[in-house]
Amino acid sequence: MATGGAPFDALSSLDPETFAGESRAVINFLADYYRDVDTYPVQPQDLPGCLRALLPDAPPENGEPIDVILEEVRTHIVPALTNWQSPKFFGYFPMNASTAGFAGEMLSTGLNIVPFMRVASPAATELESAVVDWMGKLMGLPDRFLFSGGGGGVLHGSTCEAVVCTLAAARDRALSRLGHEGILRLVVYASDQSHCTFQKGARIVGIPRSNFRVIPTSASSGYGLTSDSVRDAVEADVASGLVPLYLCATVGTTGLGAVDPVRDLGELARRHGMWLHVDAAYAGSALICPEFQHHIDGAELADSVSMNPHKWFLTNMDCCCLWVASPAALTSALSTNPEYLSNVTEESAGAGVVDYKDWQIALSRPFRAMKLWVVLRRYGGAGMRAYVRRHVEMAKWFEQALEADGRFEVVAPTRFSLVTFRLRPRHEGDDDAVDALNRRLLVAVNASGRAFMTHFVVDGKFVIRMAVGGAMTEMRHVQDTWELVREKAREVGALP
Repeated sequence: MATGGAPFDALSSLDPETFAGESRAVINFLADYYRDVDTYPVQPQDLPGCLRALLPDAPPENGEPIDVILEEVRTHIVPALTNWQSPKFFGYFPMNASTAGFAGEMLSTGLNIVPFMRVASPAATELESAVVDWMGKLMGLPDRFLFSGGGGGVLHGSTCEAVVCTLAAARDRALSRLGHEGILRLVVYASDQSHCTFQKGARIVGIPRSNFRVIPTSASSGYGLTSDSVRDAVEADVASGLVPLYLCATVGTTGLGAVDPVRDLGELARRHGMWLHVDAAYAGSALICPEFQHHIDGAELADSVSMNPHKWFLTNMDCCCLWVASPAALTSALSTNPEYLSNVTEESAGAGVVDYKDWQIALSRPFRAMKLWVVLRRYGGAGMRAYVRRHVEMAKWFEQALEADGRFEVVAPTRFSLVTFRLRPRHEGDDDAVDALNRRLLVAVNASGRAFMTHFVVDGKFVIRMAVGGAMTEMRHVQDTWELVREKAREVGALP
């Protein structure tokens, strides 16, 4: 590792010529990375501390050339990465990247504006308002969530932020009639398949842990919530003097890709004055295809909807769309108006002016709209629908291969591009042994470096998840992974 070098002048750190040259070097580095990523192990087997041992204890006193830095990225950092953009990465959910997403990220980062208020950068605010309406229309959302229909949207960094903001809006709406001491009576509802961020968000906004209801699901409902199970929980709480506050309906759960019945839950939420949030973080991308839009039937009954373009919509991290039917409910819970942020312009506080600082937790924010706008412009609705459908086709092929092999079972129907499976038990009562066998299978697949998957536990069973959706993934990668699964199944002792 280089330890010396001529001092670089930080005072000229944005010199246009240096910027152009060093940016080209980074782009060339990344182009080589993407060219070769298929040859890298998807997940490294390095032990904890492997990279830290290569780094000095303190930063350099003198700056070093970009080529020296990039060479250390190549030799030290890349080998210790889990390569999320590998075409053989099937873990968690996809975290998409694309040329257009990168171009939009470069523009956003390069312009480096902070559009927390319209006056801070009018074009950024208006572009964001436009692209969230575009996305809402592509997904078939009801007009009430669009700026053009009286609602509106914002680009957050993650679903976690969207959840906290909508919980805060629901909380304040309820406390305006109950008084602040009523917070101890508020109850939040979600299924045992809902993302854990809802429990975290509820704690952050002050809901007592004892007032969070995790409602069980079962295979008979496809692991989606049923209105009867939610109604029973709500009515029991009302009878105890508690106040139903917030209900999450998920379209495409993390573990199994399950779908909750939005209309049924929306009608129940309306009867009890609850805020209904529809979480479509992953599967929201599929909703741009008409054949999937029935999954959000009843969304007009919801108060908010969110999805993540950075998961399956070719938009580099980070980008989460949140739509609300009542922007005033959101901004009344989140707005701040210090004097130093007053818009001293003729348009200040004018009708229709959006200050996005009041739609989020933080004050500062990046120019995320540029990134999503470039993706939408570059690929268009038709291109994105073809992209999503290609992954759905690959996942269906993998599911059919599993079903044709008697050793495996598909745990939940593949609705989008997430396949959930496990080796079958051969005899009644050997579930523990089968769980251990499936754990060994997953470890063997991931240790090979030829693919990467993750797991879930449902009904006490260890389940392997294969989430198809990488920008560089082709059918041959899915087919190769099937052969890998079969090979490792034999190695861990699954009989043919």
